[in-house]
Amino acid sequence: MLVTVLALGALATTNTTGSAYFRANPQHSGVYGGSAVPVLHGVKWKFRSGGAILSTPAVVDGKVYFGSSDHDVYALEERSGKLLWKFTTGGRVTSSPAVVDGQIYFGSFDGNFYALHAASGKLAWKFVTAGERRFSAKHLHGAEPASEVMPDPFDVFLSSPTVVAGIVYFGSGDGDVYALDAAHGTLRWKFATGNVVHASPAVADGVVYIGSWDSYFYALDARTGRERWRFKTGTDPAIHNQEGIQSSAVVADGLVYFGCRDSNLYALDAMTGKLRWSFSNKGSWVIGSPAVRNGTLYFATSDSARLYAVNAKSGVEIFSLEFSQWPFFSSPTLGGDFLYIGSHAGKLLAIDLTARKTAWAFRTDGEQQNGPTYTKADGTPNYEAAFGDSFYDDLIIGFHRMMSVGAVLSTPVIDGDTIFFGSWDGELYAIG
Repeated sequence: MLVTVLALGALATTNTTGSAYFRANPQHSGVYGGSAVPVLHGVKWKFRSGGAILSTPAVVDGKVYFGSSDHDVYALEERSGKLLWKFTTGGRVTSSPAVVDGQIYFGSFDGNFYALHAASGKLAWKFVTAGERRFSAKHLHGAEPASEVMPDPFDVFLSSPTVVAGIVYFGSGDGDVYALDAAHGTLRWKFATGNVVHASPAVADGVVYIGSWDSYFYALDARTGRERWRFKTGTDPAIHNQEGIQSSAVVADGLVYFGCRDSNLYALDAMTGKLRWSFSNKGSWVIGSPAVRNGTLYFATSDSARLYAVNAKSGVEIFSLEFSQWPFFSSPTLGGDFLYIGSHAGKLLAIDLTARKTAWAFRTDGEQQNGPTYTKADGTPNYEAAFGDSFYDDLIIGFHRMMSVGAVLSTPVIDGDTIFFGSWDGELYAIG
């Protein structure tokens, strides 16, 4: 592994709580304090892992923790990017770690859920699920041969844990939602859904909110695992393109929000599960998690590559921006007057929310190397250069070619005047 230090400056650390979660907190608001990075000065450091980094880093107490597709979880020194330790699992780690009370929690594609001592990287405990798998279906996305069961190449993330009151919650490819004792890893309860669960649980007011690929969104009692309510989203029995919940939920002001591959963004009453409103994206998935602040909800779409700001109570559009058809799987992060999000274009984008336009864009190493091959003259994706015919194998090859532009599926994390995120090019970036 290689760490490169460029224009290293002082890194201000604002997180002194001793805890770090995917999407900032158990409610998944996606909001960070401070003024963030209104003007980009450059790379402070970057660290190369042995595989694509889809995991969103956790930054706490002067350390940066993240997982990689090389099967390892890393701990780096926040100021310099120096490697402190790494821990090897038996599979890709595309789960985003949670760090609470001196322990780091995450899942791996090897089917195990891990707790490590954050200071040393030593194993605290390991919980064995019934096994990980990706969402699979026949004739997936219209690929041939139609009668073959195919794992979905776009099912890239694992469920990221949330820890509340000594309990760690997460979903699994075995179809279950788990609640474990955070100190010892013993099972408190598990809840069976009808398919893969790779969304991350939001926890608020004693309720766990999580979606499944079975097309249902669930509210579960955090103490017992008892179902309080469920909400049905759309299905697509022919090619299974417009179905499944990959997006993690956010809970705010009595509502729970989440995106779906049926192309809707939903707002439900958190107590009852009744639909308050839905926003149609006209066929485009919502994979990333929404962010909410001061009555405005922000979310991004896949194929239509749009970033939306809508009224959180009504769903009425406030404004939207379009980004040359490069999809978003990364989730928006709010800091100061800015929104930050990763793009499949191999860029980290900063959006000035006051001016409602892009303030700056950071290009990953992968984008600088491979971007010209897979980008048309008008800035849109050159899918023709990447994909072959409708055979499933060509779908897989094309997907990986498009990701080679250093696609940013990791969600940016803000600490002081620095933004941390991973890229498909294998780099963990600290920029500011």
